[in-house]
Amino acid sequence: MDATVASVVADAHRRQWGFVLAATVRVTRDLDLAEECVQEAYAQALTQWAGDGVPDRPEAWLTTVARRRAVDVVRRRDTLRGKLPLLAEDDTAPPADQDIAGRDIPDDRLRLIFTCCHPSLDVDTRVGLTLRLVCGLSTAETARALLVSEPAMAARITRGKKKIKAARIPYREPPPEELPARVDAVLDVVHLVFSTGHTAPSGDRLQRRDLVERAEHLARVLHRLLPGRSGPAGLLALILLTDARRHTRTLPDGSLAPLSEQDRTRWDAAQIQEGLRLAATALRHRPPTRYALMAAVAAVHARAPDWEATDWPRIVDLYDTMLSVWPSPVVALNRAIAVGQARGPAAGLAALDELVAERQLAGYQYLAAARADFLRRLGRAGEARTAYREALRVTENAVEREFLESRLEELGD
Repeated sequence: MDATVASVVADAHRRQWGFVLAATVRVTRDLDLAEECVQEAYAQALTQWAGDGVPDRPEAWLTTVARRRAVDVVRRRDTLRGKLPLLAEDDTAPPADQDIAGRDIPDDRLRLIFTCCHPSLDVDTRVGLTLRLVCGLSTAETARALLVSEPAMAARITRGKKKIKAARIPYREPPPEELPARVDAVLDVVHLVFSTGHTAPSGDRLQRRDLVERAEHLARVLHRLLPGRSGPAGLLALILLTDARRHTRTLPDGSLAPLSEQDRTRWDAAQIQEGLRLAATALRHRPPTRYALMAAVAAVHARAPDWEATDWPRIVDLYDTMLSVWPSPVVALNRAIAVGQARGPAAGLAALDELVAERQLAGYQYLAAARADFLRRLGRAGEARTAYREALRVTENAVEREFLESRLEELGD
């Protein structure tokens, strides 16, 4: 196998899978058949490009081959053209040199995202289908990303596809009256993908760069296709501003560097500037969406030249507004941490203690870790040790565990 061609095909798979699959589903209206046709197109590319050379527009070539294959399969399945209404949109395969990608694939991909994130599907299935079909992750990769077994993920994806087919979930962008709820579902999935990549729930790495990059990619697609909406702009801003710190989140020895100790001169300045512009755009909408407000919090951190200069009262105000838009225990937790920075550890601890009874925060490591930090700063070493041990019991990421263990060791016996 030609190594150069294999590399180009791999890159096309990583970047263009969602484009090609979405365009092919327009022909098949069947996710499984579309996947088969796209996989065959990529396999054909490995051999044909080695002999003919890589085409100028690999995504257009792949889309043409996959769609032609889909047309052939559907025609063989029912030779009577009158019984093929699914081909009415495109009853002939486009020529190989036609610029398919530049014309209709972006809208197709948005339709695919909305299909994967239909409200009738549970959240876990939405995330799994999005990673598998839109992002092109294998079932095994999707299972690892969501911390489930491969057989369980395969079953989940299969059930999701069957429900889409049985419930006749339409492969289209929702009408205007359905768009707000549907967009929120999509944004939540993309945000969950980013969060999972930003701090991996388990494993020996703090970050999953593949998931972060895929989330950013999806957020850019949504913002480009829905430029007038606050949510997509806010989500993309949040991702850019948060991920701008990626190079400073761990020290050279691999240990965790908390935000207070990060070298801000190494934050990605270009990414921050883009994120700040998007955050300002998102905040102009009224009322502000939760992603616009989350981006605004990230913007406050991005603007501060150092930890001491952070405008914590402004962050507390933003979380107060966010709670009115999105009354979530996690938002309340983040607000309590900000209160501790703005008004002192005693005030922060009091705000955290009000959340201990929250059922949704039971076993949430960041609540215990935040309590431990405030108790440590207040000199209540014994209680801090107990809180750090509680956080360790529910923390599975090795980098975070090492950080908590180091804090516990500093407190001594």
